[in-house]
Amino acid sequence: TACELVDRRCLTLARESQVEYELLIPAETEALLVVEYQGDEAPQVRQWLEMLIDDIAQQRRMAFSARQALDDQQSQLYWALVSRPPSAMYRVRGPSRPVPVLEDVAVEPRILPEFLPRVQNVLKRWQVTASISAHIALGQLRIRPFLDIDGAGQVDQIRRLADELYTEVLDCGGAICGEHACGLSCTPYLRRQVGPLYEVFVAVKRLLDPQNLLNPGKIVGEEFDVPFANLRPALPVRAAPSEAEVADQSDAAASAAADSAAAAAGHGVPPAPQPAQEPGDRPSLLRNLVELQLNWHPERLVEPVADCNRCGECRTQAGPERMCPIFRFAPAEESSPRAKANLVRGLLTGEVPLSLLSSEPFKQVLDLCVHCHSCRLECPARVDIPRLASQCKASYVTVNGLSWGEWVVTRAELLLGLAGVCRPAANWALGNRFVRWLMEKVLGIEHQRKLPRLAATSFIRWAAKRKLTRPTRQTGPKVAYFVDLYANYFDPQLAQAFVAVLEHNGIAVYVPAEQVQSGMAAVAAGDLDYARRIARHNVALLAEAIRSGYQVVATEPAAAVCLTREYPLLLDEEDARLVASGTSEACTFLWRLHNAGQLDLSFRPLRATVGYHTPCHLRALQVGLPGENLLGLIPGLRVRYIEEGCSGMAGAWGLLHRNYRNSLRAGWRLISHIRDAEIQAGTTECSACKLQMEQGTTKPTVHPIKLLALSYGLMPELAGLLASRSKSMDVG
Repeated sequence: TACELVDRRCLTLARESQVEYELLIPAETEALLVVEYQGDEAPQVRQWLEMLIDDIAQQRRMAFSARQALDDQQSQLYWALVSRPPSAMYRVRGPSRPVPVLEDVAVEPRILPEFLPRVQNVLKRWQVTASISAHIALGQLRIRPFLDIDGAGQVDQIRRLADELYTEVLDCGGAICGEHACGLSCTPYLRRQVGPLYEVFVAVKRLLDPQNLLNPGKIVGEEFDVPFANLRPALPVRAAPSEAEVADQSDAAASAAADSAAAAAGHGVPPAPQPAQEPGDRPSLLRNLVELQLNWHPERLVEPVADCNRCGECRTQAGPERMCPIFRFAPAEESSPRAKANLVRGLLTGEVPLSLLSSEPFKQVLDLCVHCHSCRLECPARVDIPRLASQCKASYVTVNGLSWGEWVVTRAELLLGLAGVCRPAANWALGNRFVRWLMEKVLGIEHQRKLPRLAATSFIRWAAKRKLTRPTRQTGPKVAYFVDLYANYFDPQLAQAFVAVLEHNGIAVYVPAEQVQSGMAAVAAGDLDYARRIARHNVALLAEAIRSGYQVVATEPAAAVCLTREYPLLLDEEDARLVASGTSEACTFLWRLHNAGQLDLSFRPLRATVGYHTPCHLRALQVGLPGENLLGLIPGLRVRYIEEGCSGMAGAWGLLHRNYRNSLRAGWRLISHIRDAEIQAGTTECSACKLQMEQGTTKPTVHPIKLLALSYGLMPELAGLLASRSKSMDVG
């Protein structure tokens, strides 16, 4: 029922982008042929497959290996590989990239053996490398030549290459637009394909669209320059000067101005007035401001911006993908990830004035990025939109500062430390409706949002009493626990459960007493100066621990993302990279322990059904589903995997009044699943997702680590968690 061909370049990209394909596809594979059979009986289909394998691999010796996919999961893996190559092509780096202007031609399947060599000869004559994949059963080919469209004469080469290739297609009686519609790139050649019928197209166009307003230049239009007029030029970028060079240039300019003024005064001539500069007339100053916020110079900025080809995949509303949770409920162009790339591109090319960086409309568009990293993972070209957005937010924050609400969530640790001194009063205030209303008006924190209560003792104080804040002299595996805010101030029971699980498995635990919050909220808000100070403090502590033989582990996925991804961007130093390479998320650490055969499996049965949600920041770590896998080890525990996209909380984003309703709209499908009568509790690794999952229901949401500790029998007090119910404005 189907026959697909994928070439070596597509396979190489697939192997590099996904570990499953790296294990599945041998490195020496030149091409992959995927053949699908359908039948009424499984034995019959299996017999057909074995006959085909025998014919191709054994008799004809045309394949060195064969695989059979006999269930849905395996089949989907192979079909994803077939559909993946066009998207994977966008990840190619360098000046020569695949150009999708010749990708859709079709000939009769029976003449493909004759036609493919003719295509290869055309490519050889022009000394062009191309990737080729095919729907063999339909005779449809996707040809993507690798070209540098910014090089001299390259556009003309594309035109001539298209002329020769389309001539070969038409000489074989084929079609120049087989699978997709006839767009700008094929229109100039359409007359040669349809012959006299083309005049009918022209007559219909004149009759229904006499002013040529609808899709001008498509179907009807013979100007060969039109398809290539829309190729985007290269981004003009200078080499980024160092801070020392900027200072030297400023000193030199000041010195020259002083010398000029002195010389003029010596001749009795007043110094020439210096022209006033508007904000838009100072591109170097504003660009330097952007450069210095992150360790990212313009030449590095160009690559991710140029990688965005505006394909629109980030506008998807399809089920399996998460992509952009904001765009899902607000499907306007400014909500899409590509809008941020287009804005930055406008800044680099001069189409957008640099003074817009500090404007409120620019900030409103940037705030539609909540730093969840889903678009970066699912973008075909892997465009790093979160980096672009945080960098531009930083310019706004430098000029205008943070709002009160943003200041509160980024400095939460300072406020929580003060509130801990008078914990009963603070918890009373968090539950008082008038105080909540006042918080909304003054600080911007939504009064209807369920908020957790401060614990009687912070985890780090508890750890100090147990002398866990001192480095251990024990040999063997050792963990330096990075706690972050939620487990330290609101849920020390989670941190205690993690310590109990580690010690149960013979792993020594060290809790650096001087650690501070990870700073992810500051990065997401664009307060990069503050985030950099936090990073420098934590890196100094954690790098020393890693050098002493510790593995840094965090129970908060957002903290793990911050340590592994954001810190190296904030601090261009070896210690930051050391911390990034030596840090893992808690469930990931335990699952790797299990894979190494070192995790104790003496779990007691838990008779319960829980709904598991994968946090976006756990997906950003690209470690699979370690939490769900660990829960699968517990006898009697039924885990229902809930994939309904982002929870909508997006860290501290959903705490703010201005985002509250949109946050619920984004996470409502997840909340509805948790309300299912069969599910006793939710479970997730992320504290922000926990808040959202408990927002629309009285059911608790429990960290997988707590369920492991309960199943080990380490903390009997956890037994009541699955049956507990929260109050109207309280989170357990």
